[in-house]
Amino acid sequence: MQRKTLIHAECPIARSLERVGEWWSILIMRDALHGLRRFEEFSRSLDIAPNMLTRRLNSLVEAGLLERQPYSQRPLRYQYVPTAKGEDFRVVLMAFVVWGNRHYAPEGESVQIVERETGRPVLPVMADIADGHLVPLDQCRVQAGPAASAGMRKRLGSMADQD
Repeated sequence: MQRKTLIHAECPIARSLERVGEWWSILIMRDALHGLRRFEEFSRSLDIAPNMLTRRLNSLVEAGLLERQPYSQRPLRYQYVPTAKGEDFRVVLMAFVVWGNRHYAPEGESVQIVERETGRPVLPVMADIADGHLVPLDQCRVQAGPAASAGMRKRLGSMADQD
């Protein structure tokens, strides 16, 4: 049985999951955004089977989140560097940190998000695009965008009725 693909789904969450929804991919992106670059570094950090790491790295390169760059010619070896698209994934990982700390860290926070300069803890926030003012998450919702199909508009409209 062939796995269903979400690559052409209308929902941006579904499309994103097609690229990074496998947990090894998310952990590889975490490590890449923390500065790991080489196959051996990922392997050591994650304790992942080499064949699985190869598949996941190739998938992340194909999805445009990592770029393969040669760092040695003899033998030819590559490092994996986050692209701009990969750097944008940082906000997703930070949201995971906050959510995981809130719901799955009864012993306390082992990881925090802090401001680089001050070291003070911060939270990911939503901001108004027009003027930058902060909007509490409970005051946000999703709605159909300009490219939404009639089906998506109907689906999101029925969800808005439940708000």
